[in-house]
Amino acid sequence: MTRIGSLLLAAVASAVMGLTTAAQAQQADMSFFISSVGKGNGADLGGLAGADAHCQALARAAGSTSTEWRAYLSTTEPGGNAGVNARDRIGSGPWKNAKGVVVATNLDNLHSAAANITKQTALNEKGDGIAGSGETPNMHDILTGSDPQGQYSTAGGDTTCGNWTKSGDGSAIVGHHDRAGLQKTTRHMTSWNSAHGSRGCSQDQLKASGGAGLIYCFRTN
Repeated sequence: MTRIGSLLLAAVASAVMGLTTAAQAQQADMSFFISSVGKGNGADLGGLAGADAHCQALARAAGSTSTEWRAYLSTTEPGGNAGVNARDRIGSGPWKNAKGVVVATNLDNLHSAAANITKQTALNEKGDGIAGSGETPNMHDILTGSDPQGQYSTAGGDTTCGNWTKSGDGSAIVGHHDRAGLQKTTRHMTSWNSAHGSRGCSQDQLKASGGAGLIYCFRTN
């Protein structure tokens, strides 16, 4: 190989290494992602603790050094007692995806029409997009159990698949990460965190309405 050829190869290798290092740095700094996979048992995530552990494991595998990851999930309690609000679990922001794009600056921004959660920005922990409406398979139903303000639902009935422990009958509120469609009541773009109830809690039932048991994960520190 000529000296010029060697220099060109070295330059290419250096450029590739630089891009890889930059991508790794962005992923280490990310504070928001959609799980690339569910836990495989429908909406049975092992409760909040199991969901948090799932977020943590995926984040670590992607290069995050933070140990403070929480799933964006609400829960309810029997007898009308107060539940847990998803918005109270995720810190105060700001939050960036795996490519360094800010999706929200704080809690109010996150739960407003200005939230930058779209098909293009709601990436998984690897920096890849999630299939949405019009794609096969559609996976835009993201489990939340929450109302548009990130609070547990007071609508009655099962809205959290038994607080994320059921994989059969029941239902859970889901959001659309791609914001596809219009809300029937407001005629605005469908909410990223509160679009409709799922058909059930099993993996097959979640798939039937456009989901895969995926969850939103936020870094709290």
